[in-house]
Amino acid sequence: MTEDMFSRPNGEQKGGSSMYQVEGEVETIIYRNEDNGYTVIELSGDENLTAVGIMPMISVGEEVRLTGVFKNHPSYGRQLSVSVCERSMPSTTAGILKYLSSGAIKGIGPAKAAVIVREFGENTLEILENEPERVAKIKGITLKAANEISDRIKAAFGMRELIIYLGKFGINGETAVLVWKKLGNRAITEIEENPYILCSEGIYVPFEVADRIAVDKKFPSDSRYRVAASIVYVLNHNRRNGHTCLPEEKLAATAASFISVEKETAQSALDDMVQQGEIIRTIINDEAFIYTPSLFQSETYIAARINMIMSFPIPPAQDLESKIKEVEESQGFEYAELQKTAIRTALQGGMLILTGGPGTGKTTTLNGIIKILKSIGEKVSLTAPTGRAARRMTELTGCEAKTIHRLLEVAWNDEDRPVFKRNERNMLSCDTLIVDEVSMVDAVLFESVMRALPMGCRLILVGDTDQLPSVGAGNILSDLIESKAVPVVALTEIFRQSMQSLIVTNAHKIVKGEMPEISVKDNDFFFMPCENKYRLRETVSALCAQRLPSTYGFSPFDDIQVLCPGRRGELGILELNKVLQASLNPPSKEKTEIELDGRIFRVGDKVMQTKNNYNLLWVKENGETGEGIFNGDVGRLEEIHRQSGSFKIRFDDKTAVYDRETIVDLEHAYAMTVHKSQGNEFEAVIIPLYRTAQKLKYRNLLYTAVTRAKKILILIGNTSELKEMVQNNKKTRRYSGLSYFLKEMKASME
Repeated sequence: MTEDMFSRPNGEQKGGSSMYQVEGEVETIIYRNEDNGYTVIELSGDENLTAVGIMPMISVGEEVRLTGVFKNHPSYGRQLSVSVCERSMPSTTAGILKYLSSGAIKGIGPAKAAVIVREFGENTLEILENEPERVAKIKGITLKAANEISDRIKAAFGMRELIIYLGKFGINGETAVLVWKKLGNRAITEIEENPYILCSEGIYVPFEVADRIAVDKKFPSDSRYRVAASIVYVLNHNRRNGHTCLPEEKLAATAASFISVEKETAQSALDDMVQQGEIIRTIINDEAFIYTPSLFQSETYIAARINMIMSFPIPPAQDLESKIKEVEESQGFEYAELQKTAIRTALQGGMLILTGGPGTGKTTTLNGIIKILKSIGEKVSLTAPTGRAARRMTELTGCEAKTIHRLLEVAWNDEDRPVFKRNERNMLSCDTLIVDEVSMVDAVLFESVMRALPMGCRLILVGDTDQLPSVGAGNILSDLIESKAVPVVALTEIFRQSMQSLIVTNAHKIVKGEMPEISVKDNDFFFMPCENKYRLRETVSALCAQRLPSTYGFSPFDDIQVLCPGRRGELGILELNKVLQASLNPPSKEKTEIELDGRIFRVGDKVMQTKNNYNLLWVKENGETGEGIFNGDVGRLEEIHRQSGSFKIRFDDKTAVYDRETIVDLEHAYAMTVHKSQGNEFEAVIIPLYRTAQKLKYRNLLYTAVTRAKKILILIGNTSELKEMVQNNKKTRRYSGLSYFLKEMKASME
C-alpha cells in the first residue's frame, strides 16, 4: 500500500501535519483496549498499513475509510493516527466469511461461520441480525444461541451507527464509547428524546454541544431537559471553582439567567430533579443547599468516617512521657510545650490535625511522633498530594512518602477513569497514616483516603490553613478545623534559629496583615522596587541566568523558580516563559525545536504537566516501569523527534515519551503560577508584582508564594501592590457542608 493510494482532504491537523484518508479492509487486529476502544489494526494492501486510534468493536474483514495523520512512532515506526473511522460491514460472501471467522461475533467460530455463510450467502449479516428464527434452523444452533448472536450483531452495528451519528456534531469516538457504555442500544433514541443526557455524569459532553443538538432537533428553549441540564452545568462549573454545593436560591437564579428563562421555570425543574434524586437538597444552617449526588456522598462519608474515629478512640500509647523524653535525649533538644501537646494528642487518640506556619517546628514534631510510633511497633505510612510534596516529606522525615494516588494504587474503571484499588474492601496496611499538605486535598480525593483507612488506624493530618485551598472542590482542612470535631494543635512559636530568616518572619507578618520588612539588604528576603515592565522582565531574566547562579551557585533549572500570581498579563507566566526561555535556553544548531500551537518547545526546556494523565507510561533508569504523570510534575525536555512530533521528558528519576495528543498537556515552567507551586519548595523564588489582576491580589496567595522559598526570596515590583495584597484578607468563599455535617454528627452522639 503506497501513499499514492491515499486521498488528502483539505485542511491541516493541529501542529501542521497533513490529513489523509485511507480505504481498505481490516486485515489484523494487533491490539485492542475493550474499555476505551483504542485499537491498533493492519489494513490489507500491497504494503500493510498500521493504523491506531479509537475504533471500538472493529473486526477483521470490515471495510473502513480512515482519516488521520501519519506519525513515526519511536518504537513502532510509521503509523496512521486515526481521528475519524468510517466503517461498512463486508458485503461479499468471502468478506462476510472472513469477518465471522475472525471471532468478531461471540458464539461463531470458523466452522460455524462457514456453515452459516454457505446457507445465507451475501444476506448472512442481515439475517443474523433480524431473523434469528431462520438461523436456529441450522443444525447445532439453538434459538437461544441465535437470539444471542442477533443481540451481538445489533451491538456491533449500533456502536458503528452511534459513532457516525455523534461525529456529525463534532463528538469524538472516545466519547461515543462512553455514551454507548452508559446508554447501550438505545443511545441514539435516548439522545433524540433528550440531547442533554450527554451532559450526565460519566459522559460530560459540554452543555454547548448538547445545546447544538437540541437546536438541530428543534427543542424548545424552555424544555425541562434543557433547564435541568443548565442546573447541572452551573453546579459542575462551580465545582471547578472549588464549591461542593450551592445555595438553592443562587443556583436557580444563575441557571435561569444562563439559558434566559424565568426563574420560576428553573425552580420548578430544580424541585423536580430533587424529587427524582438527580440532585440532593439539604439544609445547612437554616439555608437550602443543592449538591450533585457524588459530592454529597463525598462530604457525608468523610463526616461519618471521622465521627466513627472520634467515637471509638484508639487506646493511648503507654509510658508516653518517658518516650517523649527518650526522643528528646536522642535528638539533643527539648520540645516546646505545644510540640509536646501535639505528640501526646497524636498518640492518645485516633486523630490529630497539626498546623503551623514556617519555622514553628511542624517537621520536628512530626519526626518525634513517627519515632515514638515506630518504637512501639506501629507501621506508619506517609503520603502527600503531589510527587514533589511526597519527595520533600521523604527528605524531611527519612521515611518513604508516597503520593496519595500511588498509596491508594490508582487503576482505571470501565469508563477509563481513575479509581483506587485500595478502598473499604481492600484497606491500607498501616497502623498510622500521616497526610501532609492537606490544604491541597479536595473532597473526592479525601473521601478515597477515608475509604481505604483501616479500622483502628490513627490519622494525622498536617497542613497550613493560611495557604491556598485545593484546586478541586472542597475545603477539607479549614472545614475540619472549623467544625471543632477533631483535635487540632496549631504551632505558633517561631523558633530562634528560624527567627534569623526574614522569609519566615515576613511570612508570619503577612499572615497577620502586616507589611513585611523590605529594607534589609543582607538576609534571605529581598525587595527590589521596579515600576517599568521592561526593566522588570530584564531583572527577572538576569537574576535567573546570571546573578543568582554566580552569587549562590544555584541552577537556573533546578533551584530557581519564578512564581507569578496569574497566567496572563504583561508579567504573567505566558509572557515570562517566553522571556526566560530566550535567556536560559536560547536556540542553537545543536538543539532540536518544534513549534506547536504558537509555542516553541526546544530540547533543554523546563516543562510542566498541567493535568493528570493516568495512562502515560514512564521508565526509570533501573528499568522499572509504571503509568501516570500528574498535574504539577516538572521535568526537562531531553529529546524531540521531528517526524513523529514526540517528546522525551525527564521527571527526576524517570522518563516519559509524549506524542502529539499528550503534548497539549505540557507548558513551559521557567515561570509557574502560585497555585501550581503548592506542595513544592525551591532554593530561590522570584515573585514579580506588576499590575496583578484585582481578583489575584489577596493575602494567602502572597503568603503561599513566599513560603515556597527555602533560601532566597526576591519580590520585584512596587510597594503599593505589595501593600494591597497584604491588606486584602478577603478569601474567596467556598460553599461546602463538611463542617456542618461533622457538627451535626458530633451533637447527635453527645
